[in-house]
Amino acid sequence: MRRCGEWQPPSPPRNGCFHLLPFLFTLLLLLFVFPIGREDVQTMAQNPSAVNNKKEVPDRRTCILDTVLDAIGSTPCIRLNHVPKKHGVCCDVVAKCEFLNPGGSVKDRIARQMILDAEASGRLRPNQTIIEATSGNTGIGLSLVAAVKKYPMIITMPKKMSHEKEVTLQALGAEVIRTETALPWDHPDSLIGMARRLEKEKGYVLLDQYRNPSNPKAHYEGTAQEIYDQCGGKVDMAVFTTGTGGTMAGVARRLKELLPNIVIVGVDPYGSILADPSVPLDPKPYLVEGIGYDFLPDV
Repeated sequence: MRRCGEWQPPSPPRNGCFHLLPFLFTLLLLLFVFPIGREDVQTMAQNPSAVNNKKEVPDRRTCILDTVLDAIGSTPCIRLNHVPKKHGVCCDVVAKCEFLNPGGSVKDRIARQMILDAEASGRLRPNQTIIEATSGNTGIGLSLVAAVKKYPMIITMPKKMSHEKEVTLQALGAEVIRTETALPWDHPDSLIGMARRLEKEKGYVLLDQYRNPSNPKAHYEGTAQEIYDQCGGKVDMAVFTTGTGGTMAGVARRLKELLPNIVIVGVDPYGSILADPSVPLDPKPYLVEGIGYDFLPDV
């Protein structure tokens, strides 16, 4: 039985990957790809070498993975056929389907990266407890990785986040501490204040997605290159929802290196200050989960 680490001759891309699937808006990276069309896809299928900087990776659909962590990333890009047409959008719109990661979101990527980098640096050692402040998705990703690697996991999360997220976190073995939603980020009892306080008091390892360079690194090295390769290097605009900003920062940095004229767009809810921190604004609570903040994360 062949394992995924074993070499196999590369097979050309298939044309059958552009079916419309159900998707969740907050878990997608939407790419407005103007010039790429079906003729380009056929050309790519006939001439795989036309895609630059492509790494040879095993086809995970045809082999057994060692752990669920090997299923993170390499998510498909799928052309949206009906929604753009309905709204009069003439360019091709492609969705990067991050909800197909095992934990259900793009945050699986940074969870794996932060833990691997913390282990490599010696900051995280066997049996140490990890703590993280999260709106839920990073916590689910971290709890997934922690379960595989046998680290105790504690999550601080605002009360407005869905009960389903809490149940999922608990199913993965995490302890969940709920905090008041409307507290300022630097309040000692906010989700971030609570995590930083317990780090000092209990000696837990706080990975801190808001300040951890491994957050954008995961997207600079992985997500961005996948987008570039899957679109054959033809991307005119990339649109992201923003929370910590790590996804947008990492992907944008790499795509700007590869495609200097690309336009990067961030989506921010009313009440958040991320869209323009220079404009005086009184942050207000909002119902949408997982994006926007009342402070500017370091990443």
